[in-house]
Amino acid sequence: MRRAIAAAIVLTAVGAAVAVGIVRGKKDTEARCGAGFVAQGPRCSTPDGACPPPLVTTAYGCDAPDIRVLIEAASIAVGPSDWEAQGRVTPRSVHVQAFRIDAFEVTRGRWYADVWKWDPWKDRARAISEVSRTDAEAFCAKEGGRLPTEDEWMVAAASAMNPPRRYPWGDTGAVCRRAAWGLDTGPCARGAHGPDTVGAHTDGDSPMGMHDLAGNVAEWVAAESAAGPGIAKGGSWADALASELRIWARLEVAPEAHDPRVGVRCAYPP
Repeated sequence: MRRAIAAAIVLTAVGAAVAVGIVRGKKDTEARCGAGFVAQGPRCSTPDGACPPPLVTTAYGCDAPDIRVLIEAASIAVGPSDWEAQGRVTPRSVHVQAFRIDAFEVTRGRWYADVWKWDPWKDRARAISEVSRTDAEAFCAKEGGRLPTEDEWMVAAASAMNPPRRYPWGDTGAVCRRAAWGLDTGPCARGAHGPDTVGAHTDGDSPMGMHDLAGNVAEWVAAESAAGPGIAKGGSWADALASELRIWARLEVAPEAHDPRVGVRCAYPP
């Protein structure tokens, strides 16, 4: 009798632990999406009929607002303050003049504005990807801007702080709620085949109000030379290592590649 009671207690405890684990796992999955967004598979989506902030309702559906952040002239030191940069980054001082930069990555709705003008497609707020550097340059020029240089991108991601922070939000805490990363093979989700909704990870916003500077899509920066490799910054939804989200990290991609990890954010005159 005592053995039966003990066995029942053990089974009850195991069942409770499993239940707690399931609930906790569900909460952890939901927690990677910002307030108002819902986790659907590896992505954070907008609920039907809703447009959670920082997104806005437009005449054509839920999308990111057109906000451009002013970055004042600044200098930062790259490399020496971060031990993970040793051997990967040549220590140097970066100086940029004032410029403006998109607060959000370019979305599908913005990229295909002419095509989707009358189609309130639900996924228009997802980051655009699979665009070549040439296409990205042409788009930014059409918008009255250009691609940021790598130095400009790093100063923006560091919020012009010196020494620069490791991530756009600070020095620690590369967790799933702060960026769309590790969505293919983990640690944040599995099975993603492309980027997430922009602005869905507001815990990772920079102090200057820029979204998704780490994760989601790596962003094209201007060519350093005609013969150099294409460079994209910020890490992407496919990266499984937090170190790839550091502001000094870079992804080398053929300039004409249509890589699902790579999108764009434009820079403009001040």
